[in-house]
Amino acid sequence: MKQFGLRLFICCLALCAVPAMAEFPEKAITYQIPFGPGGQSDLEARRQQPLLEKALGQKVVIQYKPGGGGSIGWAALIKQKPDGHFISGINIPHIVLQPLARGNAGYQTADLVPIAIFQATPIGLAVLKESPFQTLEDLIDYAKQNPGAITCGGSGTWSGHHIAHLQFSKMAAIEMTYVPAKGAAKAVASFLGGHVKAMWGNSNDLVQHTDKIRVLAFGTETPFPNMPEVPTFKSKQFDLLASIDRGAGAPPETPMAVIKILEKAFLDIANDPTIKDQMKNDGFVPVSMGHAAAKTYIEEKIEVWKPVVAEFK
Repeated sequence: MKQFGLRLFICCLALCAVPAMAEFPEKAITYQIPFGPGGQSDLEARRQQPLLEKALGQKVVIQYKPGGGGSIGWAALIKQKPDGHFISGINIPHIVLQPLARGNAGYQTADLVPIAIFQATPIGLAVLKESPFQTLEDLIDYAKQNPGAITCGGSGTWSGHHIAHLQFSKMAAIEMTYVPAKGAAKAVASFLGGHVKAMWGNSNDLVQHTDKIRVLAFGTETPFPNMPEVPTFKSKQFDLLASIDRGAGAPPETPMAVIKILEKAFLDIANDPTIKDQMKNDGFVPVSMGHAAAKTYIEEKIEVWKPVVAEFK
């Protein structure tokens, strides 16, 4: 009996010695943007920042790590401590295409733990207003007569822009030269500066610069609501759908309890009617997809993109 009492006493001491789990978050959260300032990922993170701080009760610090179409930032993300205090923007199809296409992407898609997906931007092919290409057909005709002469800007390699460029070039039986930039903002600056003849652009950027550009086609099923006069590639007999989905992700092995807290904060923002209206006005498509749905969506996209990447590698 004395031995039982002694063991019980020792067990109680051991339990008292175990520190209580700290309530998340217990310090500032770093929100990494794997592109340069001014692009879509940055714009949405800045919109979310004060609302995340209010929801989580901690400061949210935006940090940029551009390069490799986002791969440098995602390679850095998977090395962070999995406690929820370091998260990153994630882009689809980038996080799917890069590990499939490169032997040295620095991360695997499965390494990234999705928190939520909250936004999409259809991709369009645009030229400057002074361009001689009035229609998609004009661009195709010129490209057939001048292989490689049309330079097309876009954000990164093995990104949504790059794969759209490769797919369309094959469908139209033309050769154009893809010029990658470190993020959408730099791609737009290069395009508006006349350094490339065309650009694969996100709907948000294209909507902002309608006074300076002409969008030849969008990679959507139906006309893009903000620019309904622009034809779709499908209406021109090219089966091209192109869009970029954006969300937030965490390092591997981040506890599900932490993911759920972050998920709620992001989805509460994504589902706010005022935020959704702001997104639409800015040329974004609002999305509200939590951890489980985002994980399934990404897994489905891996299967979709495997044969496409194998074709173009």
